[in-house]
Amino acid sequence: MDPRTDQQLVAAINAGEGRAFDVLYYRYRDWVVRLARRFTGNAEDALDVLQETWTYVYRKFPGFRLTANMTTFLYPVVRNLSLAAVRKRRGNAGDEALLAVSSPNPPGTNLDDLAAVLRSLPAGQREVVLMRFVDDMSLEEIARALAIPVGTVKSRLHNALATLRQDPRTRAYFD
Repeated sequence: MDPRTDQQLVAAINAGEGRAFDVLYYRYRDWVVRLARRFTGNAEDALDVLQETWTYVYRKFPGFRLTANMTTFLYPVVRNLSLAAVRKRRGNAGDEALLAVSSPNPPGTNLDDLAAVLRSLPAGQREVVLMRFVDDMSLEEIARALAIPVGTVKSRLHNALATLRQDPRTRAYFD
């Protein structure tokens, strides 16, 4: 484990230290794969997105400046590459339809009801809930990653949680 911060690693990469890129890659690779898998619903596509994501990041150097958390920077990259992978595999479906494709839990788990209710949420609400509670992103990070106002994030999260609280299948999660 390299003790340097992401900012320090980016500075090292900009200075020509190739090992720093490897550290950054290994620090976030599992997160990228999980997120890509959530969007694509497919392990092979998720691995392709992983490769494309880090190729995109690599091309940013030298001269890249990290102005947010690394996950905030990576989220829209992974999202867009994932949606493109699904579009390529399935044809030209709209983004709203693509976001409804993946399930956060495989069938047969004890969280099937939660997964079903999450799938029933509008795509924007579902995405904000997953970013907040699965990816552990702050409201500001979510707003930045999605390029929407913080107020919109709060509204989507509030509406999604109200729906989850009211649904008998998920009410127990809020007791």
